[in-house]
Amino acid sequence: MKNDDDDNKVKKLLEDAHDQGALSAKSLKMLDVVDVGAQIQAGLGCTIDDVGSSEVVLVTMMPDDSQSIAQAGNTDAVRDGHNFVLEALGGSKQSGEVLAHTRYLNGFVLTPYTALEHAVPMTGVNYKPNLGTPLYDQACVVLGTVIAKAQELAQAGIAVRTVTLIITDGGDYGSTRAKPGDVKAIIDDMLAQENHIVAAMGISDGSTDFKSVFRSMGIPDRWILTPGNSASEIRRAFAVFSQSAVKASQGAQLGGFSN
Repeated sequence: MKNDDDDNKVKKLLEDAHDQGALSAKSLKMLDVVDVGAQIQAGLGCTIDDVGSSEVVLVTMMPDDSQSIAQAGNTDAVRDGHNFVLEALGGSKQSGEVLAHTRYLNGFVLTPYTALEHAVPMTGVNYKPNLGTPLYDQACVVLGTVIAKAQELAQAGIAVRTVTLIITDGGDYGSTRAKPGDVKAIIDDMLAQENHIVAAMGISDGSTDFKSVFRSMGIPDRWILTPGNSASEIRRAFAVFSQSAVKASQGAQLGGFSN
């Protein structure tokens, strides 16, 4: 049951991040909105008491659940790719230090931050892509959730690194609040902290220039994947991301997907 304390908790975490120089005034203004705060709260998940490690890696994925995924026949590939990332992380020595969070592009929270072993896999029941593409609005929400959770952990003396993957097969369609520059302000703040990786996967729709879209959002070229519109290429792109997520969980300093 959500209450005012939940809203206040998110507000306080974001304001603390701003006070400590981790979040600019522009980003804070974008995220400090009641309904955005409520969406962020929905993803925060486990409490500090549930975290038994002194170091944590937040692995966050935002799979596209727009209708074009289904129309292109890519539902299984996106679902399998997401699940492959969880499996790869589960097989790593640092799996106990990973908190996973999955929020679909239209806002449905599949898994709020939780220990990797409790992360919910995508299935034919919980993943039925049939909506729009509010890319900019929801990118702000998911990144705000990463920032708020990282802030919560840091305030408890836990060292935090984050790896986030945004997945879409088209440009923005349906955002009502955010523009690319708003997302960029948030990502610029995150990258300045040097403990965040923000990556994106643009699944070819035959027309969208994903490098241009993601650049406008502040995502560096080296963290952009652009698979073609085939199951094998999509699965391969998820495998590339999973390698980076595993390396990040092991404390490696990553310069991009090619490393």
